[in-house]
Amino acid sequence: MISAAFDYHRPGTLGEAIGLLTEHDGTAVVIAGGHSLIPMMKLRMATPEHLVDIQDIAELSGIAVSSDMIEIGATVTQSDLIASDELFSVCPILRETSLQTADPQIRNLGTIGGNVANGDPGNDMPAIMQLLDADYILQGTGGTRTVKARTFYEAAFFTAREEGEILTSIRIPTPPFGHGHSYQKQKRKVGDYATAAAGVILTRSAGTCTSASVALTNVADTPLWAEAAAKALLGSDLGAEAIGEAVDAARAITEPASDGRGPADYRTHVAGIMVQRAIQTAISRVA
Repeated sequence: MISAAFDYHRPGTLGEAIGLLTEHDGTAVVIAGGHSLIPMMKLRMATPEHLVDIQDIAELSGIAVSSDMIEIGATVTQSDLIASDELFSVCPILRETSLQTADPQIRNLGTIGGNVANGDPGNDMPAIMQLLDADYILQGTGGTRTVKARTFYEAAFFTAREEGEILTSIRIPTPPFGHGHSYQKQKRKVGDYATAAAGVILTRSAGTCTSASVALTNVADTPLWAEAAAKALLGSDLGAEAIGEAVDAARAITEPASDGRGPADYRTHVAGIMVQRAIQTAISRVA
């Protein structure tokens, strides 16, 4: 299909972009890579009158890494994440997840901001941002505010971002040195959304799990931070019993739809397998 008519704007500054959203209140949407929005426009599921393209806004394009904080601009692409050795050295799960997102053509244009901001439960990065306890920085006419990734998602395609706000960057506490990580994703074919996926990061000292975080992709209408699953690992020896408890806790919070990827009970089962594999892989990577 062909999208409805729209006006195209390409501002050079964040202030200009926010001004355009304010001027065209309720009829303008932000676009960067466009891989989520354009298909919806072609299907007439989205009919914006104005597109505000933020690709030329330089302040949204950087990656900054320090000993305690990572900041990633909204227009950083999945390919940029993969290419950054500095980012990989402190937070390798971002590269691992990006390499499982869609295909190279999409990764070359698809942005991290778009992936996390539109509220699609099938996107990979929202769960990873919950896993890492990331903050989203939002800016609009009312100023700048910070929203936790763990509270940002309200329902499928509904988030805490307000009309006229732009997600400008993501801030992630730098994970502890020597942590183990894994993102495990089961899908029907290369480039597809997950049937179910799970991310895990953890640390261990003297045989005991000292920190853990678990998150799930595409098994509910929002990404899921599996707090109870992480608690099952914390303080344990990371043996079979603790892993089994974590898997059960993760499965208990899933509410997948029955669709072309399988019936709901199958997708819940797969989610548990992904959690188990992610935990075991993360354990094997602990320094």
